[in-house]
Amino acid sequence: MSLLSPEQLAKVRAAVADNPTAMTMQLARRLGVPECEVIRAMSDGRSVELDVARWRELFDAFAELGAVTVIVSNGSVTCEVSGEFGGFSTVGEFFNVQTSSLDLHVRYERLGWAFAVEKPGHLNGQPTLSVQFFDRKGDSALKVFLNFGGRPTKEREEWFRSVKERFLKS
Repeated sequence: MSLLSPEQLAKVRAAVADNPTAMTMQLARRLGVPECEVIRAMSDGRSVELDVARWRELFDAFAELGAVTVIVSNGSVTCEVSGEFGGFSTVGEFFNVQTSSLDLHVRYERLGWAFAVEKPGHLNGQPTLSVQFFDRKGDSALKVFLNFGGRPTKEREEWFRSVKERFLKS
């Protein structure tokens, strides 16, 4: 369900179509909309909404991939790290991902949306595959990139297709 009026959504769709390589965070800021709405506005199946209620199963599936790039961004800082999912535990409001290469503490109850996203990269136009999570306000929570800076492998493309089918929001 979109947080935007039909007119706002049309404006966002036009902006995404005009610049498909734009960083979605910057596009959202420029348009004054939540970033999840920029993702939702992508055409041609480049964005598929996933069942965010199954976030834990998605995190388990990330562990199958080995090293991925995780991006967490807020109003002041963007942090990009390469690491592997695993070492899962829950303590209070936090779902923890703790491996030798990745240390995340996710406030899982605040997750509002998840999307599988295919997008040309903003640096080189190469296709990127990611699963992106947003909070209930529509702001980015974390993004898990299967590839970053180069083409995805056939195995990762297949994993991505499988995840879109398995976790598609009904």
